Amino acid sequence: QIFQPLHTLRSAEKELLPGFHQFEWQPALKNVSSSWDVGILDGLSGWTASIDDVSADTISRRFRYDVALVSALKDLEDDIMEGLKERGLDDSTCTSGFTVVIKESCDGMGDVSEKHGGGPAVPEKAVRFSFTVMSISIQAEGVEEAVTIFREPKPNSELSCRPMCLMFVDESDHEMLTAILGPVIAERKAMTNSRLILSIGGLFRSFRFYFRGTGYDEKMVREMEGLEASGSTYICTLCDSTRAEASQNMVLHTVTRSHDENLERYEIWRTNPFSESAEELRDRVKGVSAKPFMETHPTLDALHCDIGNATEFYKIFQDEIGEVYLKRNPPREERRRWRSALDKQLRTKLNLKPVMRMNGNYARRLMTRDSVEVVCELVPSEERREALKELMELYLQMKPVWRSSCPAQECPDQLCRYSYNSQRFADLLSTTFKYRYDGKISNYLHKTLAHVPEIVERDGSIGAWASEGNESGNKLFRRFRKMNARQSKTFELEDILK
Repeated sequence: QIFQPLHTLRSAEKELLPGFHQFEWQPALKNVSSSWDVGILDGLSGWTASIDDVSADTISRRFRYDVALVSALKDLEDDIMEGLKERGLDDSTCTSGFTVVIKESCDGMGDVSEKHGGGPAVPEKAVRFSFTVMSISIQAEGVEEAVTIFREPKPNSELSCRPMCLMFVDESDHEMLTAILGPVIAERKAMTNSRLILSIGGLFRSFRFYFRGTGYDEKMVREMEGLEASGSTYICTLCDSTRAEASQNMVLHTVTRSHDENLERYEIWRTNPFSESAEELRDRVKGVSAKPFMETHPTLDALHCDIGNATEFYKIFQDEIGEVYLKRNPPREERRRWRSALDKQLRTKLNLKPVMRMNGNYARRLMTRDSVEVVCELVPSEERREALKELMELYLQMKPVWRSSCPAQECPDQLCRYSYNSQRFADLLSTTFKYRYDGKISNYLHKTLAHVPEIVERDGSIGAWASEGNESGNKLFRRFRKMNARQSKTFELEDILK
């Protein structure tokens, strides 16, 4: 019964949409209106209307953050009650001390323009901001440890990833993005200092929220944290290493960057208190050159790590087919020949069709023992074939550690051996493959080798905090935009958000 008349849809929507359930905050949230029955907001609320040909009210639509969180918790009401029962907790005594951990994701998507209809195809881009309830725990009175009563079983599914704000904005348009996400961040900040009182299972209970912005790719992290773009000599969003340092010392780095430190560095960049030259100043602030406007949780994104490393291997495969280690600067035509040889081999033997830009599915299929076997058929020297196989073998040992949702349970052996494997991997790169890694290394490869164990030790997982749920949701966004929107621009985002 999907295709029903609009008015019946509207009444069904009411219960499912944020703004149906009553709640209150203690203390009351600053900068947020006191009415709880808020529906969909104009993402530019508080901004004066623009005189552009697209009226500003079609640019962005969102739910108020706290109202959306309430709706998510009410969705999980049965799971919460079930969790209390399973843990043998008496639900009538458990009215306070609930802690909710939220994963935030934000991602830009390219061309979402209308493919049909009259007029020119406008190059429209969109940005989606969404959140996932990762876990709910309770600190019962007189008990030392908090007890987890709900953990999201599929943290990377689009089903658990709830869209909060949709914008027709280019993610590179920093000013526009900050203008629209500004109020979202203000709400988020207000919520961290307050408790939500909400009726769950017939009793009022109080919840505290912890927000972790981990579902961002590197481009978005750099933008939100005020760092230079990803081609910068400051290669890492987690530590202060330069590209040259990272290629010399591939493994021994620790996570040092943080939002607060980035803010301090921006102040130094802005005021230049020591009257240094541009070069000295940049070295002092380690590439922070814009004001960080949203706090992200320092981690690496497992999906883009997959993609970045697969791109790197794809290039190594080409270089090995062409025996670059014997040559100096081969001409472009020659490189093209190796590339087409590689593509042809992958297509005929593995049915892997070439892609314009590396994507997750291609990356997963490229990084297998089968594909390295197939590539080795084109590599002339036996010694190089062995090195390539060892490189892939080490990589496949390391990968589960930053892919799985709970590495300590799912792949404890690989987790224990990670540092050893990454050291061996780095040795191979700096000897056998030195022609590629002399003074340079790619961003995600550096993070894979240097930062994974520390992050897993701190957060327990990298894979669970990845941006995949949001990325899968992008597909749905495209679909809804094409088919299910009531066909007027003003309604469109609203419908997709629903």
